[in-house]
Amino acid sequence: MARHKRPGPTDRELTILRILWDNGPSSVREVNQAMNRYRDTGYTTTLKLMQIMAEKGLLLRDQSQRKHIYKPAMSEEKTQKQLVGDLLERAFAGSAEKLVMRALSAKKVSAKELARIRKMLNEFEGK
Repeated sequence: MARHKRPGPTDRELTILRILWDNGPSSVREVNQAMNRYRDTGYTTTLKLMQIMAEKGLLLRDQSQRKHIYKPAMSEEKTQKQLVGDLLERAFAGSAEKLVMRALSAKKVSAKELARIRKMLNEFEGK
């Protein structure tokens, strides 16, 4: 039986979400200006992407003013947890160990990051 779930954000949708998480609720024009710092994107393309994201439940739209203001439907942390959970199941058969090992071997980790990871592991062990 097929599992129905909320569609996750695409790469471009994640860019829009990052902009909104960083800048707070914004108009399409403000998001489009920020997107153009990364990649030349037309206003109508940004508008359409944000409309689709609102339909998918990724964005909330405030229509009480002349210009519509958008904000993420979920926090950055909750979205990341959802994406990692999906990746964990699809790519690592639910093995957190494999996920962490691949993440640590994929890129050089700073001493500061390792210290935070150790602290988090110690907190998990204490629970």
